[in-house]
Amino acid sequence: MRLSATIVTLNEERNIARAIESLRCVDEIVVVDSGSTDRTREIAARLGARVVEEPWRGYAGQKNFAAACAAHDWILSIDADEALSEHLEAEIAHWKAAFREAPDPEFAGYSMPRLTQYLGRWIRHGGWYPDRKVRLYHRNRAEWMGNYVHESVAVRGPAGQFEGKLLHFTCNSLTDHLRTLDRYTSLAAREIVENRARVPFRKLAIDPFWTFFRTWILRRGFLDGPQGLAIAWMAALYVFLKYAKATAALGPEPSGAEGERTGRRQGGRVK
Repeated sequence: MRLSATIVTLNEERNIARAIESLRCVDEIVVVDSGSTDRTREIAARLGARVVEEPWRGYAGQKNFAAACAAHDWILSIDADEALSEHLEAEIAHWKAAFREAPDPEFAGYSMPRLTQYLGRWIRHGGWYPDRKVRLYHRNRAEWMGNYVHESVAVRGPAGQFEGKLLHFTCNSLTDHLRTLDRYTSLAAREIVENRARVPFRKLAIDPFWTFFRTWILRRGFLDGPQGLAIAWMAALYVFLKYAKATAALGPEPSGAEGERTGRRQGGRVK
């Protein structure tokens, strides 16, 4: 049993060394870079990774390309701002040893709990933990789906579970979080626009408040202190900006005679 690790990167010189150094349990590391202007590629190559340069294909497309570049069928995919905990690394090493002579016949992939560090604190509430992710998979029985946001591995078959944590080192400041939020809400809005999905007013007026209440109260985000409060507010802002950007891009909805003419031109009904 041999295992390839894949990481897709763009200007990740602050994170890439930590990610690579946590991957002692794999047989090769493939870094697919989409045009970094910092030292990401240099650092990755110095630490023994095979670096491939490829223009950005979208989140799922880039990660599927990385899997196709790997020398082995079993893939461990992590982001540049993630790292294996010692427990997870040991679990994966034990899994490899158990199937040294032949591939695992039972599972097509494995999930692992992800623990996120936010503004210097490990977050265990607010819906952020255990946040299980399938990250180890057989590339002939699974693939990444979702080109905009929230990409994930779709496994064709049963998935097993590891208990060791995948560590996620996210925003170090609110400025970082706002910058990331702006980028992701733009991508989410683009997906809504491409699907031509109109945004009901309630999603702008009510859903952000509900998101804050669910994150802060129902999911006990208050137990994570000031960081939990920041997460709840940012979650609400994410929802509002996503729908506001989509509404602005879609423009006003046709009404009255104009809407009826548009419906006839498109061969549809006006309800």
